[in-house]
Amino acid sequence: MRAVIFWLDLISASLNRVALWGAVLTVAALVLIAFWQAAARYLLDQPPAWTEELARYLMVWAGLLGASCAFRIHADPSLFPDARKREDGIGRLFAVIRAIGALIFVTPILWYCLYGLNGKVTSGYIARNARVSAETLDIPMSIFAIAIPVGFGLILLHLLANLGTALMRREAD
Repeated sequence: MRAVIFWLDLISASLNRVALWGAVLTVAALVLIAFWQAAARYLLDQPPAWTEELARYLMVWAGLLGASCAFRIHADPSLFPDARKREDGIGRLFAVIRAIGALIFVTPILWYCLYGLNGKVTSGYIARNARVSAETLDIPMSIFAIAIPVGFGLILLHLLANLGTALMRREAD
């Protein structure tokens, strides 16, 4: 069991680094796009239509990747931040309660990204967005919609790694 948790934590940490770089790069792209939008609007008097739309979609990617990174390092909002420091039975209970709370939030989001209300993949959020193109960018909306299951999937992975690490560390004491 320790080997599984070790690998889960290693995968979580590796994907967290990728997500952090993704969040940083999307924020950098947002800044460049906003600069170009402002320069084109006020200096050239010809603002491109695609910059606003692309900035919105990049903001979603940056926010979800950043949220998964914040969850991994426990920088997310918490009612009882000192509960994570406890290493006794109560600390283990707090870790399980936190995991249950996060699962209650994450699992329906992931489910409905993949499946629709009728339980079919073809009516899920991603599938519905694959049939629609962005207004000014001639690409399928699923490229942007996939940010939701990626971000929440990372949160789920971090959740499992954090819970396993917390329970194993506390068992060893």
